[in-house]
Amino acid sequence: MKQHLPLVGVLVAVILIIAGMVWYSSTPGAYDSLAQCLSQKGVKFYGAFWCPHCQEQKSLFGRSSRLLPYIECSTPDGRGQLKVCQDAKIEGYPTWEFADGSREPATLSPRELADRTGCTI
Repeated sequence: MKQHLPLVGVLVAVILIIAGMVWYSSTPGAYDSLAQCLSQKGVKFYGAFWCPHCQEQKSLFGRSSRLLPYIECSTPDGRGQLKVCQDAKIEGYPTWEFADGSREPATLSPRELADRTGCTI
């Protein structure tokens, strides 16, 4: 029985880690309603996985970043731009595009995005 204790300990740790991940991913974020409103208003957030400013933009939304209207522009190898972003003529990251066609090539705070779109925080 003693020889199985380390295995039981590892199994319990794995179960706890998985339970924590499920809880974290299902718990609402502070900006969920704002991120959903941005999507409903036709806002687009163009970015690239390797872009530090895009990571900063996502971090401002915390757990709610999963709901942002994000469009990945980079090819998987990070050396090119996907056609969707070429067609949209995206030149830098992050780029926010609003329903009126205007663009803001910058990291924007949740407050700035709410003010710009009429969404509430």
